[in-house]
Amino acid sequence: MGLWNRIVQKMSKQTFKMVQERGNGFYAWNGRLYHSDVVRACIRPKTKAIGKAVAKHIRTTRTQERERVEVNPDAYIRFLLEEPNPLMSGQMLQEKVANQLALNHNAFILIVRDEFEKPIELYPIPCSGVEAFYKDNELFLRFVFLNGRESTFPYSDIIHLRDDFNEDDIFGESPMEALSQLMECVSIMDQGFVKAIKNSGVIRWLLRFTNAMRPDDVRKNVQEFADTYLSVESETFGAAGVDSKADVQRIEPKDYVPNAAQTDRIIKRIYDFFNTNEKIVSSLYTEDEWIAYYENAIEPMITQGSYEVETLLDNWTVVTLDGKLAAHYENSVVITDGEPELLTL
Repeated sequence: MGLWNRIVQKMSKQTFKMVQERGNGFYAWNGRLYHSDVVRACIRPKTKAIGKAVAKHIRTTRTQERERVEVNPDAYIRFLLEEPNPLMSGQMLQEKVANQLALNHNAFILIVRDEFEKPIELYPIPCSGVEAFYKDNELFLRFVFLNGRESTFPYSDIIHLRDDFNEDDIFGESPMEALSQLMECVSIMDQGFVKAIKNSGVIRWLLRFTNAMRPDDVRKNVQEFADTYLSVESETFGAAGVDSKADVQRIEPKDYVPNAAQTDRIIKRIYDFFNTNEKIVSSLYTEDEWIAYYENAIEPMITQGSYEVETLLDNWTVVTLDGKLAAHYENSVVITDGEPELLTL
């Protein structure tokens, strides 16, 4: 957390003394949700696609005569979006924030300003909990980090993204209640697979000797039997023979593995929760399937209003008809004598 110590020192004139009364808040789900390979596979395609989106600063100026739309009018904002801080690129910031939003339905970015109040750096806030409170009619957020430290910032210095914005006035609803039982089933399912694999290494053959033997002789005979008949390098082709001094008995261990149909249903429900499917997760989708996924799961996160756009008089700048923010997304296509070839998606 050395980075956050430096950021807090830089922002010391804008931090505030903690207020004792508790307000609204949300808490990350123990940080364990992303430990699941199923959840990580669900989130990864979305975060990667959002990271590839090109962030732009759109300024709209309205007068009585006309409306003027400018794309990246200030160079420093464009550079800030491309390199938000010394530790990460714009793509990395977008991926990290999208990841936090998918896991907690809340994501926060701190705006660091210079002495002239211009934004100069953007940092994702990796908090474990957030509390909102008012002081002097201004909203503040108190962040609790994994090491137990706290920092407070004005809400005006925070970019706050939220999903499932329903009951709370400030925060998106945590996915904990909706996912807790499913994740418990996944944990039990994983434990079942591990136990089944471990159980495959238990004793499967029992040699019962008819005569009393010394322990060393017992071990020697067992080892000879295993090397001769149970080794993959054995030349007996699965046939074994013993004399009257020993009886061979096979033990059938019970390998209890999770039911395949139940496992598939659990995984499908998790896919449905994250608005994805097996083809997207496994990168086996067609172009139409990816477009449907993009419009349904990714576009709502990077576009505020309608998808309808218009091209301005410069024949280059494209803006939304409703004037709301949208992300730029394009494909590279090669026109050939035959069918067009899609280079990037």
